[in-house]
Amino acid sequence: MAETVAVIGLGRMGGPMARNLMAGGHTLVVHDIRPEASAPFAADGVRVAASPAEATTGAGIVLTCLPGPEHVVAVMEGAEGVLGAAQKGTLVIETSTIGPGQSRELSQRFAARGAAYLDAPLSGGVEGAMAGTLTIMVGGDEVAYERARALFECLGTDLHHMGPSGAGNTMKLIIQMIFMSQVTAFLEGVALGEAAGIELDRLLDIIATSSAHHPTIAKRYDKILAGDLTPRFEVSSALKDLTLASAMGAEHGLNTLITNASIEAAERTTALGLGDKDLIALRAGYGGGVRDGGG
Repeated sequence: MAETVAVIGLGRMGGPMARNLMAGGHTLVVHDIRPEASAPFAADGVRVAASPAEATTGAGIVLTCLPGPEHVVAVMEGAEGVLGAAQKGTLVIETSTIGPGQSRELSQRFAARGAAYLDAPLSGGVEGAMAGTLTIMVGGDEVAYERARALFECLGTDLHHMGPSGAGNTMKLIIQMIFMSQVTAFLEGVALGEAAGIELDRLLDIIATSSAHHPTIAKRYDKILAGDLTPRFEVSSALKDLTLASAMGAEHGLNTLITNASIEAAERTTALGLGDKDLIALRAGYGGGVRDGGG
């Protein structure tokens, strides 16, 4: 008999992932602090739980997709959290981008209750979540990983068991520090090009055919031209991930110079009141003109 899956967090990533699990034949119960996020699932007959604890009760597998470390603390450790409701045999899968130390601690606490915990952060963005083509990097017990494989196969096409608890988080933070540093350098170059008098559309057209082209960053070219700061990924989220990556580097004795410079760019942009805008707002941190064209 298939296990009921509790999905907690139905945002830009979690919502499409829940839909793909439904399409894969999994029975769901869902929870989100925003009623409007749960309403479409309720309309399709999915049971909506009032709390993480209620969602966890009776579910064999719990999958959470949350914005960051503090949200994970609230959902896992709160008065109506997953940890208090987990039973012997419950499998908890945390897909949020958090530090490996936080995952290792959660793994120990769930193990004390006879439950298993996997850190399984994602790469591939909203498009990957919708298409079911995510890259999933998993840390934790191999038996638990094999138990979750059918679920992961509904969500992604590149599955990687990285090793013990926290190993998935480690790989995700490495990806984030590389990508965010590339974005920061790209937008610094765009700001310089504009300051030097190169028309923005021509600047982007030439970059697109050059060795500076980056296919993922190119998804934002239209947003840059339109001044559309509607977030695909917020500056505040980038700052959170970069800070986690820098801290991880320090734990391993590394001076993450480029990552630290990217943190400074994100902090400058946040100080301008643009922390909730898309990454392209980083141009403003260099003194570049940024307007919010919406849509």
